[in-house]
Amino acid sequence: MPANRNALIRYRTIDNCLRNRYRKWTLEDLIDACSEALYEFEGIDKGVSRRTVQMDLQLMRSDKLGYNAPIIITDKKYYTYEDPEYSITNIPLTEQDLGKLTEVAGILRQFKGFTHFQELNGMVQRLEDRIHTAKTKQAPVIDLEKNEHLKGLEHIDILYQAIIQKRPVKLTYQSFKAREAQVFTFHPYFLKEYRNRWFVLGIKKRSQPVLLLALDRIMEVGESHEPYLENEGLNLAAYFEHVVGVSVNPNEGPEEVELFVNRENAPYVMTKPIHHSQKLLEKTANGIIIQLQVQLNFELEREILGFGDCVKVLKPHKLKRRIYERMRHGSEQYDKELNLSELAHSMMKLKRRGYAVLENLYTSKEVSRMCSMIAKATADEEKFSRSEDLFAIRCLLQEVPNLKQLLFNSNLCTLIKEGFGPDYFLTKAIYFDKPPKSNWYVTWHQDLPINVQEKKETEGFSGWTNKAGLVSVRPPLEYLQSAYTLRIHLDDTDEQNGALKVIPRTHLGILSDQEIAEIRDTTDSACCKVKQGGVHLLKPLTLHASSKTENNKHRRVIHLEFNNRELPEGLEWLEQGDLI
Repeated sequence: MPANRNALIRYRTIDNCLRNRYRKWTLEDLIDACSEALYEFEGIDKGVSRRTVQMDLQLMRSDKLGYNAPIIITDKKYYTYEDPEYSITNIPLTEQDLGKLTEVAGILRQFKGFTHFQELNGMVQRLEDRIHTAKTKQAPVIDLEKNEHLKGLEHIDILYQAIIQKRPVKLTYQSFKAREAQVFTFHPYFLKEYRNRWFVLGIKKRSQPVLLLALDRIMEVGESHEPYLENEGLNLAAYFEHVVGVSVNPNEGPEEVELFVNRENAPYVMTKPIHHSQKLLEKTANGIIIQLQVQLNFELEREILGFGDCVKVLKPHKLKRRIYERMRHGSEQYDKELNLSELAHSMMKLKRRGYAVLENLYTSKEVSRMCSMIAKATADEEKFSRSEDLFAIRCLLQEVPNLKQLLFNSNLCTLIKEGFGPDYFLTKAIYFDKPPKSNWYVTWHQDLPINVQEKKETEGFSGWTNKAGLVSVRPPLEYLQSAYTLRIHLDDTDEQNGALKVIPRTHLGILSDQEIAEIRDTTDSACCKVKQGGVHLLKPLTLHASSKTENNKHRRVIHLEFNNRELPEGLEWLEQGDLI
């Protein structure tokens, strides 16, 4: 029997190794792993021979044990499973296994009626259903909530053994926000499951706060030789008492939360409480009012949002406001979705008149985040061109690179690819802020110069200028005709705070100063009003001007230019970049 148990430990160890796709396993690695496992579980310190592990691999490959494991060798030295989903723990149950399980189910059934074993009420039925299914080869009659593709479940037993044996582990862990994985010693105290996702509670060091780590973010669990730091003062039984889910703030107590649940959903909330502290405060003709004593966390918000418009937060106000903002942003995700027919109509206007306005490309949350990013980047006033009347960031995406992912949302990418063309790329990005009560304005003009990397004499390109440290040149007409300007408005813009005025149908050629003066005096202009989150599309040759600001509102604009023409040899666009 001991020999059989030792062999089983080796098989399980080899199985765990070959399932770990983050590491390559040589035969020596497997020998070391098996030796460590036998020492850990059985106290055997003489190790495992090379021949023993080779025989184990051969037996696992064969049908003798029923494993038929698809073990292959790569690069002539690394062992792995050909099927990444394979595990010896997934093989069918034998008749002997089924017999043992039937005995276990019989024993557990005797305890179902006892108060201290109430949690067994569902467990026994699940076990009996599994046995019945295996014996009769029939479809199961109980379906449990599960996630077949959930990662990290292979670490549960290792962490469980570490907790009960009071020994630390060495974790390779990478959170969703981290760019690289971290390796550290962890002292586990408690395993927690929430909605089919597992977490482990513990500490790194005595002086550091308690950590809750998701098992699906653990890449590897190894042995640590540091002394175990036992739990001191942390009440594990009560740690999650005042939260929905797993996000706990140890420095905050529970708050009184009141929710209105409409009549249709009231029975569901009454029969399945949101939290064990739930109390019924009042029944009304339209629904019920319930009270919870909980911390305000992400999982509570997600639970409330899951009911949609069927639940309303009554108190506290900060939670009410938070839910309102999230539902409003969720609604905007649908309201501010670029319509392809509307885009096609706007592109026809743009090509015919030289300008067009598209509303609702960005939600208020996206605009707020863009403004916040820019505000942080401009904290150093000396770094950017700033005066009493003018503020600008040239080469915006080089100065604020994190802005790019937010700026190029799905709406903007669709606009560029479907409206301009799939071969268009970014050539310019500037941020302008026209502050309240500023007096500066721009006279009637066409956008003729383009920004390039450096001054080089190139045939067909003339008029070199140097403004704000940038090298600009006037290209041939075809470069200007193929370009598009896109102005993203971060504020509501109208004639009172310097919205652009344009003269339609002036984008077909380069105008002389005399022609501009004649058109300006004889042709009516249009003011391009744009709401926050909308964009103003413009052909560079369209005659336009900017008026003075007459109110106390900002006009913050992100100015982007696109082209599909590469510059001739010797010239490079200053800010050429692909779309995200």
